[in-house]
Order: sequence, then C-alpha cells, then structure tokens
Amino acid sequence: MSGPKRERRQERIAVALEYTGEAPRVTAQGRGALAEEILRLAEAHDIPLQNDRDLVEVLAKLPLNQEIPAPLYRAVAEVIAFAYLVKGRRPGSGGAPDRGGD
Repeated sequence: MSGPKRERRQERIAVALEYTGEAPRVTAQGRGALAEEILRLAEAHDIPLQNDRDLVEVLAKLPLNQEIPAPLYRAVAEVIAFAYLVKGRRPGSGGAPDRGGD
C-alpha cells in the first residue's frame, strides 16, 4: 500500500535582466530563497514578471553582468517587449508612456 502522492515542487529560479538600449544583461540570479527575494523586490518596484522556466534555466547559467548571447536575443526580446507592453511604454522612448498615434 502506498501513501498519499506528494507533489514535488520545483525549486524557484529567478533572473533579472537590464536593458538600456544595448545588449541586455543578467543583473541578478538566484535559486530558492534568493529567487524569492529577487521576485519580491521586482514586485515591490512594479517590475513586470514573466514565467518562462526554460529561458530562466539558460539565463541562470550566465555570469552576472554578461551580455545575453546572440542565440538568446529573440527569446529575451520577447520578454523585454512584454515588459514594455505591461508598463504601457515602448523602446526608444526614454521610458515615456506610449501615447499611440506614431
């Protein structure tokens, strides 16, 4: 007879990116409690979060402050575009809200 099934919860992983118009960089990364703190700080500062475990696994292997390698540009660009969309902004606007009507 077997006991109740236990769901195995995956360890949390978090990666923070910085994009200033040049190649994006990994600025923070962590697992477990450190990942929870990164996520808490992001939420406290109203930084959009996106959940893509496969991408985070790859980005977490990069050294801090390293530019994102070219093969990851498209995936990271989608994350950055999502963040701009959520914040109602657009790249190249100096962080100004998108007023539409280009």
